[in-house]
Amino acid sequence: MQDTQIAFLKRLLSAPGPSGDEDRAARVWRAEARTFADQVYSDVLGNSFAVLEGSGPRILLAGHIDEIGIMISHIDEHGFLYFSPIGGWDAQVLIGQRVRLLGRHGEVLGVVGKKPIHLLKPEERNQATKIEQMWIDIGAASRDEAAELVQVGDAGVIDAPVYELRGGRIVSRSIDNRIGAFTVLEALRLLSQNRPAACVAAVATTQEEITFGGATTAAFSFDPQVAIVVDVTFATDHPDADQRQWNTVKLGGGPVLSRGSANSGRVFRRLVELAERESIPYNVQIAPRYTGTDADAIHHVRGGIASAVISIPNRYMHSPNEMIEISDVAHAVKLIAAFVHSVASVTEFIPADE
Repeated sequence: MQDTQIAFLKRLLSAPGPSGDEDRAARVWRAEARTFADQVYSDVLGNSFAVLEGSGPRILLAGHIDEIGIMISHIDEHGFLYFSPIGGWDAQVLIGQRVRLLGRHGEVLGVVGKKPIHLLKPEERNQATKIEQMWIDIGAASRDEAAELVQVGDAGVIDAPVYELRGGRIVSRSIDNRIGAFTVLEALRLLSQNRPAACVAAVATTQEEITFGGATTAAFSFDPQVAIVVDVTFATDHPDADQRQWNTVKLGGGPVLSRGSANSGRVFRRLVELAERESIPYNVQIAPRYTGTDADAIHHVRGGIASAVISIPNRYMHSPNEMIEISDVAHAVKLIAAFVHSVASVTEFIPADE
């Protein structure tokens, strides 16, 4: 990928966007989309759309732009803040982290505190710390001083910068799933250089980590016949990974195609054929009951949408230091563009008598 695309990715990853408060990240996404899309707009739930107009089938490319975060639940008399999780946290990841709170006058930095190990009783030292036993210290000396900066209900994220590592790897918070929103927009950028017959919308959906609400309304309003959802999946190329459950999924091994539940078998087979024809490396993971992605909401909207999930391998999911390899993103972009060009009819993914 070009340096300008990586720079855009870094801006997108750096912008805070916890579920329900995605505006800052969404503005970065829409600003980039306006450089090449025919239409760029948002809806009442905060979904962001970038559209290439066409007279053929309507195709939706979805990646959720929200990330897990925290929400202030109480401010005590000494100015310490208590909080609840937004999305699925391993509580141990939060201990000692710096946080960026989206306060009433701007961002406020704080640190997550807990009782120090020196003061823990012997039986407490082997127990996992719960979120209810933590607090956020923003340096305030009283409730009034803290309340000048933040309010109950304000959200925040971990304060973790983006780093490039060797081998084309990127580490950051918010990769789940800012990388999906990035991938669908880069696929649309590639399609804008060789326009398909289809009408294609890339959408950065909201609230995937908590409700799937953004995906539902985005699919209903755009009314596509086909949808590709891009999310992250568990890489299994690290110690203690369960390859028997999640298959062998490596950073740099290409995008991962999901099979089962919300995934259309016909769309899956088309993606496999195209990957093999275009010499795009790929892997497969199963989703026998549900995908855990926006596809679970999208595939049954209106009369049903032929859907598939393409995932980017991700290490250390739901942590301040998620890790992906950019080559997997580039291969996913190429595969999505090839798929869009392959769709000629609105009926080709509907089962029919042989």
